[in-house]
Amino acid sequence: MDISVVIPLFNEEESLPELTEWIERVMNSNGYTYEIIFVNDGSTDRSMDVIKSLASKNPNIHAVSFSRNYGKSPALNTGFRKAKGDVVITMDADLQDSPDEIPELYRMITSDGYDLVSGWKKKRYDPLSKTLPTKLFNATARKVSGIKNLHDFNCGLKAYRKDVVKRIEVYGDMHRYIPYLAKNAGYKKIGEKVVHHQARKYGVTKFGLDRFVNGYLDLATLWFQSKFGIKPMHIFGLLGSLMFMIGFLAVVTVLVMKLVSMNSETYHFYITKSVYFYLSLAFMVLGVQFFCTGFIGEMITRNSPERNSYLISEEF
Repeated sequence: MDISVVIPLFNEEESLPELTEWIERVMNSNGYTYEIIFVNDGSTDRSMDVIKSLASKNPNIHAVSFSRNYGKSPALNTGFRKAKGDVVITMDADLQDSPDEIPELYRMITSDGYDLVSGWKKKRYDPLSKTLPTKLFNATARKVSGIKNLHDFNCGLKAYRKDVVKRIEVYGDMHRYIPYLAKNAGYKKIGEKVVHHQARKYGVTKFGLDRFVNGYLDLATLWFQSKFGIKPMHIFGLLGSLMFMIGFLAVVTVLVMKLVSMNSETYHFYITKSVYFYLSLAFMVLGVQFFCTGFIGEMITRNSPERNSYLISEEF
């Protein structure tokens, strides 16, 4: 199979028929063998009924429906597990991504040899309150990830070689950083293509301003995992050792001051009234805790084997 199109969605019943017809037209005109995988993320409208109706007319349409809303990352991860195409295309269901971009994205993967191609919505039809934070977010992501050639990490329109999506795990809200995840998995040839961005035709956006705050927190998590995820002792052990040494030096200072006090008739030193005494206690305890945290982290290879286990109410 040439292409798998993975489409996560939440309450997009109005746009699905038009999007499906558009994808079918592009695929048929280029002679691709394909499948469309809709991942219904707990929609409360008629989205699943619409998908069933579309699937009855086109055997290339498949669907997975979550029993509740989990988020875009779990939806993408589930779609990636189901995909069978040599090239996997992801796009949003709101008609803001153009299926006409698929042939060129497919060519860049199969002919140019890219592992991943990310869309860049150079001209956006979004309000200023969204575009300015997005630019700041992308600038930070470029700096932290080291992927200097990407301008739009969060664009939903992307293309991947099949083995890329099979070897990365998208969880939490990490869909914003799939290129970074791919890079950490060893896929270095990451490209970008300017894509057409359309104004939303139906409904309203499902993402609020909190995604920018969460985005930075997720970026910090991903950076930490990429640097110290395999060897947490390198950071926690270092911090623990430094704190323990500071505490030890504070203890030595207290002992020296006490010895001087004991041999002096004019200088009186009370240990419990000294700031060094409390510094020594605090830093030595924290040092041991950090060191133990790093040691325990070395014993754990995964946080939870069930973190990508979702309740699926229907599949076909």
